[in-house]
Amino acid sequence: MKLIKYSALAVALAGSLNVSAETMAIINATVHTATEQGVLKNSTVLIEDGKIKAISNLQLDADKIVDAKGRILTPGLIGSMNQLGLVEVGAVSASRDGNEKKGGITFDPSIAFNPKTTLIPYARKGGITRDVIAPGWGDGPFVGLSSTVDLSGEFGSVVDAQNAAIVNLGSSSKGSRATGLQKFIDKLDKQHKKISKPKKDDKKAKKDAKEPSKEEKILNALLKGEKPVIIRVSRAQDMLELLKVKEKYSLDMVFSGAKDAVVIKSELAKANVPVIISAMANLPGNFDSLNTSLSSAAELEKAGVKVALTISGDSSHNLYQLRYDAGNAVSYGMTSEGALKAVTANVADIFNIDAGRIAVGQAADLVLWSADPFEISTKVDSIWINGKEVSTQSRHDKLRDRYMANSDMPHAYTH
Repeated sequence: MKLIKYSALAVALAGSLNVSAETMAIINATVHTATEQGVLKNSTVLIEDGKIKAISNLQLDADKIVDAKGRILTPGLIGSMNQLGLVEVGAVSASRDGNEKKGGITFDPSIAFNPKTTLIPYARKGGITRDVIAPGWGDGPFVGLSSTVDLSGEFGSVVDAQNAAIVNLGSSSKGSRATGLQKFIDKLDKQHKKISKPKKDDKKAKKDAKEPSKEEKILNALLKGEKPVIIRVSRAQDMLELLKVKEKYSLDMVFSGAKDAVVIKSELAKANVPVIISAMANLPGNFDSLNTSLSSAAELEKAGVKVALTISGDSSHNLYQLRYDAGNAVSYGMTSEGALKAVTANVADIFNIDAGRIAVGQAADLVLWSADPFEISTKVDSIWINGKEVSTQSRHDKLRDRYMANSDMPHAYTH
């Protein structure tokens, strides 16, 4: 065992620390906390039982020491609004489990999540430790439920199932966008009236009361603010209409896509509505996104809007690029601290994840980088999920090693 120096922040913890449990200390780190503490230089992070136990420089024992040698330590990055583990090959329908035409509000694709997908080790190469998977489309506005998974690659890695309801609104190739919005409002209104009816106290009424259906339970959770509703929408006017719905029913509402969000950034900040956007969206894809720009993330941050960054396009296969997108957001005016929070703490806040920050009590999802994580040349030196170090070796690495190996046989026959 080795002695480590800690600061006064952990004095109270020192007396009660259970050193019998296996502990690990990452010492001499430049800790980017993604909290109000900001960046802590020459600091130590103590981990016990998969949780962060202290961030300090007092003298305490640890079973394992990792010397960061001044390198940057950040929370593990968190992906969102993709289908990692729900799709293997997009062109092969039998490997796609993320969407269901008739699924509706109760559709939960997480029960089909595959923790052994080859895409997970590849995502870890980009410092991703957790991800929020979500259905993409369905027949009505309610398309299903999202869930948080860790990227340990182990069975049982769905850590928070059904943590948000996903709604698709906006332009439609058939019919009017008003139809989807009206269906969304009608479903909320019907359930709101139902739960707002005066309760009868007599025993017979209680006995005859029906158990709420799965759909009703989800709607109740939305109306009570216990579960967020993530709405894919981009046109500014549509978002303004939805802000009225949020106020009427006191919803925990989040906009995803939100390509025209900069037009109503003041309204979004006032209503405390976060947005999940792509930092790389810079060209209109339709008439709902005429104001999208590479500077959108920076403008929204400056306006006081909570921003979470996600990958656009094939986000399931290219999730490892999330840090590059955050770096581009910085190059177009977003602060480095804001960009880090946009791929860690802000995502955690939106989906109620106990990670995304280097803070006492949080899950020990950590990444040690070779240099600035937003630089292209930087790589992941070490990555931990729930305090356990995991590999960044992907299928690509194995194929490279296989076909680059020296052999008397042609490369195609190397094994």
